[in-house]
Amino acid sequence: MELTRGFELDESARTLPAVLAAAVADDPERQFLHCDGRDVTVGQLDDASLRVAGALGGWGIGHGDRVAVMMANVPEFVFAWFGIVRRGAIEVPVHAAYRGPLLAHILNESSARILFCDAEFVERLAGLELPSLELVVVRGAVSEADAAAVAVPLLSLEEALSCAPASDLRVVVPEDVSCLLYTSGTTGPSKGVVLQHSANAQLARSNVDLMEYGRDDVLYTVFPLFHVNAKFTSVTSTLLCGARLILDDRFSASGFWDRMREHGVTSFNYMGSLLTIIAKQPPRPDDRDHPVIRAYGGACSPALWPIFEERFGVRLHEHYGMTETGITTRNTRTDRRMGSIGRAAPVYDVRVADPDDNEVPVGEVGEIQVRPRVPDIMLREYWGRPDATIEGFRNLWFHTGDRARMDEDGFFYYVDRLKDSIRRRGENVSSFELEGVVDSFPGVVESAAYGVPSELGEDEVMIAVVADPSAPLDVEALLAHCERNVAHFAVPSYVRVMDELPKTASQRVQKYRLRADGITPDTVQRTPAVRSRGGG
Repeated sequence: MELTRGFELDESARTLPAVLAAAVADDPERQFLHCDGRDVTVGQLDDASLRVAGALGGWGIGHGDRVAVMMANVPEFVFAWFGIVRRGAIEVPVHAAYRGPLLAHILNESSARILFCDAEFVERLAGLELPSLELVVVRGAVSEADAAAVAVPLLSLEEALSCAPASDLRVVVPEDVSCLLYTSGTTGPSKGVVLQHSANAQLARSNVDLMEYGRDDVLYTVFPLFHVNAKFTSVTSTLLCGARLILDDRFSASGFWDRMREHGVTSFNYMGSLLTIIAKQPPRPDDRDHPVIRAYGGACSPALWPIFEERFGVRLHEHYGMTETGITTRNTRTDRRMGSIGRAAPVYDVRVADPDDNEVPVGEVGEIQVRPRVPDIMLREYWGRPDATIEGFRNLWFHTGDRARMDEDGFFYYVDRLKDSIRRRGENVSSFELEGVVDSFPGVVESAAYGVPSELGEDEVMIAVVADPSAPLDVEALLAHCERNVAHFAVPSYVRVMDELPKTASQRVQKYRLRADGITPDTVQRTPAVRSRGGG
């Protein structure tokens, strides 16, 4: 099924307020968002965000001030977000799971003056020293005990949304900073990524161009609004192209396709293991009976890609990108290669380099390094960390920390994170490729491969596995499956079966946490003759 287009991108919309203004001028009555069981029109977003901007002005918030948002996926998050950027302030989205020192660190490092948050999160502020925070604007009812335990004044979001619309807004320009996004790191503590409005608009425009979105499309995402995926390849892309967005707060594998049918979804976003989990559902006669045409995302295993497309009739647009860069490489409708992360996007130069920053020959593995061909489309800096900024941009290339190889036709193939690479007895093991093999084994829902210290030096290969709870996992059969499908040096020495893997908001596995756990008592060790538990 092909869709009728008929919407031209407004190339002048290079800030978030300009994207919204263009959508309002096009059709203020259009229902662009369905979220939390509610439909939101473009005009409602315009009015609510203007009122938030008015409230912020009354609280003394001006250009460049930081305002944090810590909410679930609800329309009010979008209202607050656009109100902040229309005021010219800098939004600081906060992961909904953060608490304690990490929550304090983000609010304090960013010097956030205002925090918009859900009532359930207010109790997390108790006992924290937050010298910069002046006001907490709360969605929902807060208990007297929670309110009394917080040193900062509280105000209801309802009251903020009833303020008069702002009438004194200065023009926001593309070079202004829009947001400070703290990446939920897979290898260690997160850093604040400073993004300008031009970078946000470019990511949305690149997404719309890649996916060929138009008025007839219905987009879907379940990723949180504190993440770049939902913010710019979902909400902003939807506003930019005249489409409609279904924004959920929870993912249901068993109900996924029914959800697509219910709302007429034509494209969904995926990341991490989402496709693997969907594909592990029992086959149904109506697996291809849905309106979805294509999906946008990354980290689909090469083995799963053709199986998923054939079973569900959905074209996957596998790409590579980061919070810092947006869409860096991509597979388009007409230029794609299964198993790859695509060719370089038109707005980037991309290369593969060795540790000394020399480009490696075609076919060799090295670090993905990028630089923009258009000004101001990637991170400006890491907030308050000039050392990390300089290190990231050394030799005039941005160092992604990811490894890949490139073929003779310019297609890139992801290998793993530099810090996730496994070196075993002189051989490099691709965690990404090993995970694809393990995930293809019946009864495995998802997996993560990583290195643990070896008595012989370098690493031993360990795999953490989430098994289907309805059937016990045969670890011996899994290892035999690996022996048949990967090089001998890549067969895991250890298998750990877990209820779930530690993940970031974008569903990327936090392997540094698994490595820190080491060889646990429930780990199964593989040896030539016998396996034991806990490495004994």
